[in-house]
Formats: sequence, C-alpha cells, structure tokens
Amino acid sequence: MKVILLQDVKKLGKKGEIVEVSEGYGRNFLLPRKLAAPGTAENINDAQQKKAAARHKEQVASDEAVLLASQLKKVSLRIPVKVGEGGKVFGAITGKQISEAAKEQYGITIDKKKVEMKEVIKSLGTYQVVIRVHPTITGVIQVQVVEG
Repeated sequence: MKVILLQDVKKLGKKGEIVEVSEGYGRNFLLPRKLAAPGTAENINDAQQKKAAARHKEQVASDEAVLLASQLKKVSLRIPVKVGEGGKVFGAITGKQISEAAKEQYGITIDKKKVEMKEVIKSLGTYQVVIRVHPTITGVIQVQVVEG
C-alpha cells in the first residue's frame, strides 16, 4: 500500500515522502493516527507538486542569498565606541551592534544570530566579520571600530 507521510515517522520516512507499507500497518496504524494519507493518484500528484514548489522556493532563497552575499562584500560599517586609556574599548563589539549598524547605515537587515566573529572585538581597528546569509552561503563585511 502506498501512503504519503503527513509527519515524520521513525524508521519509515520524513514528512511529504511517498512510501510503500504493508496493508495492515497503513490501514490500522498510520491512517487512523493521521500520520499518513492514502496513496491515491490525486494525493501523490499533490505531494509531488508540493515537493517541486518547495525545491523551487529553496532555489530562489539560495539565489537571493548569493546576491546578498555579493552585496555584503561592498559594505564597510563604522561603529563608534567609547575608548579608555591606551585605546581600549569599553566592553566589546557584539553581533547586535553590527546588525544595528548595518540597518542604520545601509538599510540591510541582518539577524544578530547570523553574525559570526572569529575573535572578540575589543580594540580600535578594521575587522572582517562573516555573515551567514543562508545555511550554505556566507558573506564578509568590513567593520571599522572608531573612537566616538
């Protein structure tokens, strides 16, 4: 019996997959618990269309991420900070400050959780900061920490 999984089922498959199961397992366990839908021609066609639409949506998101990553190469943020003796910064530059500066200076919305800093920024200077715009695509921006 062919069924389309409506939820992830352990040792069987993930949501949206079309799988072959025994008659009893499908009729007595999967269908009553709303874990699967019967594998009729109409349901299978709908599932395949949904899969194709999801792949297309993922491709569009990936293309947009590539575009955003290429735009981020041109971005150079200036972050003014309070400085003590010897050029030491009070506190450290955080992902939140970088995302706020990008929104303020360039109108680019960056999630603070997507900002990856290799080292903690605690002094004046220019730093390269990695921004994860997509699970597989990253961009690099330049951050200038200046006295202000």
